[in-house]
Amino acid sequence: MLTVSDGVVAGTREDRSGEVLESRLRDAGFEIAGHDVVPDERAEIADALRRLTGMADLVLTTGGTGFAPRDVTPEATEAVIERPTPGLDEHMRAVSTAISPHGMLSRGRSGIRGSALIVNLPGSPGACGELFDAIAPALDHGLRLLLGRPTSH
Repeated sequence: MLTVSDGVVAGTREDRSGEVLESRLRDAGFEIAGHDVVPDERAEIADALRRLTGMADLVLTTGGTGFAPRDVTPEATEAVIERPTPGLDEHMRAVSTAISPHGMLSRGRSGIRGSALIVNLPGSPGACGELFDAIAPALDHGLRLLLGRPTSH
């Protein structure tokens, strides 16, 4: 897991979105291999994603997906993924936009690097939880396919 936030790194903001994701992941049966926190810096985000995809099958990010000048998580993600997973992105934006028109401002990306799936989630704790819940039903099947494990089809 990766929290992208200048404020969390500086100690001026709590990592509430990271806490939400950790809870959701555990409730869904995932083991958390690590949780890094980096500032909104493209190179640091990309380096963290490379490191985390070497440790875990699923890497969720929170933060840096909006329109603010320092929101560069999608660009850092695109720099490290090998295969995009647009269905996840489209579904998350549809779910988010159904809740609030601000959902269409999300620029989050997802994709595969090696045998790991990376998914960008927003920095808002509420939106982060809602969107994890929206994609959670597909994660087990997708990861099984990615890892060459048996599936129901």
